[in-house]
Amino acid sequence: MPNLERLAASDVAQVVVRFRDALRSHQETLNRLNVYPVPDGDTGTNMALTLESVCAELGDAHRMPDAHMPDVCRAVAHGSLMGARGNSGVILSQVLRGLADTFSPLESVGGADIATGLRRAADAAYAAVLRPIEGTILTVVRESAEAAERYRDAGEIALDGLLEAVRIAADAAVLHTPELLPVLKEAGVVDAGGRGFTLLLDAMLEVVSGRPIPEPQIVATPRSVQAHREIEPGADLRYEVMYLLEAEDSTIPGFKEAWGSIGDSIVVVGGERTWNCHVHTDDIGAAVEAGIDAGRPYKIRVTDLAEQVERLEEEDWVRQHSGGSVPTEPSKLVTTAVVAVGVGDGIRRLLSSLGVQQLVAGGQSMNPSTAQILEAVEACPADSVIVLPNNTNIVPVASKVADLTTKRIAVIPTLAVIEGLAALIVYDPDAPIDTNVAAMEEAVARVNCGAVTQAVRDSVAECGRITAGDWLSIDRDGIQASVKSPFDAARALLDSLIDDDRELVTVIIGVDAPPADTARITEYVADHFPQIEIEVHHGGQPLYPYLIGVE
Repeated sequence: MPNLERLAASDVAQVVVRFRDALRSHQETLNRLNVYPVPDGDTGTNMALTLESVCAELGDAHRMPDAHMPDVCRAVAHGSLMGARGNSGVILSQVLRGLADTFSPLESVGGADIATGLRRAADAAYAAVLRPIEGTILTVVRESAEAAERYRDAGEIALDGLLEAVRIAADAAVLHTPELLPVLKEAGVVDAGGRGFTLLLDAMLEVVSGRPIPEPQIVATPRSVQAHREIEPGADLRYEVMYLLEAEDSTIPGFKEAWGSIGDSIVVVGGERTWNCHVHTDDIGAAVEAGIDAGRPYKIRVTDLAEQVERLEEEDWVRQHSGGSVPTEPSKLVTTAVVAVGVGDGIRRLLSSLGVQQLVAGGQSMNPSTAQILEAVEACPADSVIVLPNNTNIVPVASKVADLTTKRIAVIPTLAVIEGLAALIVYDPDAPIDTNVAAMEEAVARVNCGAVTQAVRDSVAECGRITAGDWLSIDRDGIQASVKSPFDAARALLDSLIDDDRELVTVIIGVDAPPADTARITEYVADHFPQIEIEVHHGGQPLYPYLIGVE
């Protein structure tokens, strides 16, 4: 295969497609390298998912010799912004957008254009990160740009020669990352994002000169969590919050400042009223509230980073005791499957233990999109699927899914996860969907449920005047009490929910539930409702220290 002297629009599209394929094949390797900014093992997955979004925007442009450069670059820029996943994916989106913005006005791309594009990509990536850290993908992209500029400034602009020089420099930068970031050195790995970026250069070289992309090598990675915490203040923040934000550009500096006070690993990219935002934080509510103050957040995703670390540590143990592979059980075909929405490690475990085939992260202030619910429905091993929204705001979103799939869909309008759990008690995966719907709706009707949360602003409700910081007791009829402690709110909720016909109280404890108040709740039920059995489960949900249901 002769070397290409310049890249046409279809060649640029082919580079993107091959980069996607390379990320997919190297995904597990990159995940195993991932110890920074959080050892959650998802860098490869997030980079690959980001490229999947880009390729979806590109369509078949890589197969069209007459493709137009502006169209290809527009698809790359838009797809990477809208589909970026995780810290690494958002930074990668800026790299791709920097290249796309450089290439867009050109008819074809040469070596000098690659150098210009890499500089623009590096500058955009650094600008997107509130607190840039060396020894990451940022360093690798910057040193790649510098190598390209040196090659160009020496008068060498041959495409294959420049790319080879840049690839050598990028690999050297990756190998040097442990010297710049001690958490990598402690774990004995290089930066995962930086290694993922080198695959973009490999994809370019494959398209230009036919050089095969290197095969992946699976590595076993120690999870050096403590070393990570010693390096970066705030690195033990538990949740990753991501969303798209529709907001005026002028609001973004204030938005970044607000996020800077509650979290770390902050990346905000975009422009022209559309922004992709990423933060690690312990305060999910404040992260979302900042977006609401700036504009309209949507497609909100929340990931429990601690749960991811635990899962990967379990996989490491399995690999060590099973010859290096993690056995997986194929999805069992069922007559009726269930998709449920929920957030919190304990809630997800409860839902899974009761037979839910697909979980969608979401809840109050974290509403998933119709597309996310549809994706879960399509992944279910059944032609009939029941959806449990488990939140008032998610019911109408879930109801749109039936028009978008050939599967038979039933949405049971559960308004809280307590109702969803009650429905799942009677769920039978081998029964027809109509039989399940009737039984599950009847189970939901038997449950009274409510929640305890904290007021974020002054207002007036059914219970009267509310002051910011008050604890609220909320049931289906509205806010029933505004009091000064979580226990007082839980007690008021129990009094409103329990009547003579009830036999069981279920309490699901949130991530911020005070242990002393939890003990007082169980004592209160035992003292005032001795005929009632009480079950307490760890839910790990944000915003609501207590979810309570009575049956």
